[in-house]
Amino acid sequence: MKYIFLLFTTFIFAQQTQFVDFKSVSGQLSLNAKEKSVSGSVDYQFEILKPIDTIKLDAKNMEFSKVQINDKNVVFINTGKQLQIISNFIKGENHLTFEYAVKPKQALYFVDIENSEVQIWTQGQGRYTSNWFPSFDDVNEKLIFNLGISYDKQYQVVSNGILKEKKESENVFHWQYEMEKPMSSYLLMLAIGKYDKKGLTAKSKIPLEYYLENKDANRFEPTYRYSKRIFDFLEKEIGINYPWKIYRQIPVRDFLYAGMENTTSTLLATRYVVDSVGFEDRNYTNVDAHELAHHWFGDLITAENSTHHWLQEGFATYYAALAERAIFGDDFFYAKLYDTAQQIKFASRTDPYPVLNAKASSLTFYEKGAWALFVLHESIGDKAFKKAIKSYLKKYAYQSVNTENFFDEIKKVSDFDLVQFQKTWLESTAFDTPTANVLLSKNKAVQVRLEVDKLKKTPLAEKEDFLKKTLESDVYHTVKEAVVDQLENEKYDAKKALLLIALQSKNVQVRQSVASSLTKIPEDFRMNYETLLDDKSYQTQEIALYWLWKNFPEHRTEYLDKSKNWIGFNDYNLRTMWLSLALSTADYSNNPEALISELIAFSSTKYEAPTRQNALEKLISFKIINDQVLSNLVNSTTHHMWQFSKFGRDTIRLLLKNPEMRASFERILPNLNPDEQFQLNRLLKE
Repeated sequence: MKYIFLLFTTFIFAQQTQFVDFKSVSGQLSLNAKEKSVSGSVDYQFEILKPIDTIKLDAKNMEFSKVQINDKNVVFINTGKQLQIISNFIKGENHLTFEYAVKPKQALYFVDIENSEVQIWTQGQGRYTSNWFPSFDDVNEKLIFNLGISYDKQYQVVSNGILKEKKESENVFHWQYEMEKPMSSYLLMLAIGKYDKKGLTAKSKIPLEYYLENKDANRFEPTYRYSKRIFDFLEKEIGINYPWKIYRQIPVRDFLYAGMENTTSTLLATRYVVDSVGFEDRNYTNVDAHELAHHWFGDLITAENSTHHWLQEGFATYYAALAERAIFGDDFFYAKLYDTAQQIKFASRTDPYPVLNAKASSLTFYEKGAWALFVLHESIGDKAFKKAIKSYLKKYAYQSVNTENFFDEIKKVSDFDLVQFQKTWLESTAFDTPTANVLLSKNKAVQVRLEVDKLKKTPLAEKEDFLKKTLESDVYHTVKEAVVDQLENEKYDAKKALLLIALQSKNVQVRQSVASSLTKIPEDFRMNYETLLDDKSYQTQEIALYWLWKNFPEHRTEYLDKSKNWIGFNDYNLRTMWLSLALSTADYSNNPEALISELIAFSSTKYEAPTRQNALEKLISFKIINDQVLSNLVNSTTHHMWQFSKFGRDTIRLLLKNPEMRASFERILPNLNPDEQFQLNRLLKE
């Protein structure tokens, strides 16, 4: 009977939206950074559509008390995954109230900062919000969220919607946020930190708020350089006004992804907080446009299941590309389409899943989905495409959608063969290269790029004149980068003249391609290569510094003196590189212990994961390894960022192949905390 009961309740939950319509929820929350916990009271307003005996909320590892329906105690079951309320529910309006407490295992993160400060933020994408707030893993259950959060008054607190009230009580502020329209639970958010805020206003009068940590206040302009322009562009391009009352952007430390489109309040990774030099290599423009586009495609209308995920990611990717086209021009737009086409074609050799498959890769959902929209847009024309998009968004606003819903709106404006389109672009893993090349060839820079790529296997002597002419022309920089890439495996004497022409370019990316491609630098090219150290690019400077140091030992002191005050991005890429090179240069430093301490400190928990990984990679690569380094490496395996924890595990596995390293890890084991011991023990036993 147990198996029948489980099957029955699962079925009922999957169909709950047919029986129960949750309208709104108000939560009053308190957070405890020391305990890494959240607690509060919750009030759900809902309507019973058909009689039912059990209603359910997703709630992971929570404790509940004072559970009531319409102010009366009610029988409930806490499964550890769900709160199930049992009653004889009949048609009509109701409200469910309860108190809860939880120490979330994921989805709500407490990031410690120096001086006992903290950042707290959420990431609910997928089915994770129910780890910190009792809600719904089903994206089709949309409701109005209103959150009140009480926290230390020294901090800014942000959630979804308009800030309705901010009250002080002792050393605490209570922040009350309210939404007016419904959304899926995965878009619920909160962020807490010490921030400066700058406000602007869109052409449509929507308030725009941009946040930065206090220490980064002078990076506002390059970080958010095109943010308002992107907002104004997307409203006009999409043809439907931004569907919410306010828009915010908040950088948070050790974020899991590039950004997340929480309704009204996008979170972004701090790697995109840059100065004017960092902007050249690592700017926020694309992510900015992508997350904002999601506020229409994802937040306003939501794909009903993963099979139709391209309706969110493909659309956000495509509209981000259109925004970048408006900012950076046609050559940028077509060059990016060309590059993604190459990626998709390469992946299609082994990728078994097309766009309309829940198991499709990110490349497929995002880039091939965007390519499908580009083809459709070009095929039916701009006027028809925009008319269909407007109709689609208006018809399904605040609802869930599937691909057929979108196609129904296309059919109203065009007789384009959607059946064949779906087979070619959404149901096939192959990439339609002929169609793509026809569309790409509308751009002159891509025409030249295609000619360059055709010459990959042609002997250099036979193509040298064409490559020289291309490098000397005013063609878009990605074409020149492709020329430099082709030269990588050619003999130096044969390619020297072409490399010198490439270095004469004022374009940072073209010069950076020379830096990357020439790892063995002949003496007669040294002074030319040294000019790369002065480029306004932290990435180029890092590449050039390393290869010059490696190729010319007799000039190491000169290079280190020149770069001793470099910092780089906010992950300290140049500083950690300099420290590792200085420590590996005989007799350079009078105080190597201080340099070692500084580099090891960068690998500690005082810094964000990218900085720590930078430092650990360099410490291990240059064999600057002691017990503290190994302890910091083991700690990385416990980090919430899967990319960083994976790096830690993979690095330890490599080191454990060395018997001396294995002995060192075994020696430090007793001094680690329980989580670190668990991870290291597991690796030692592999």
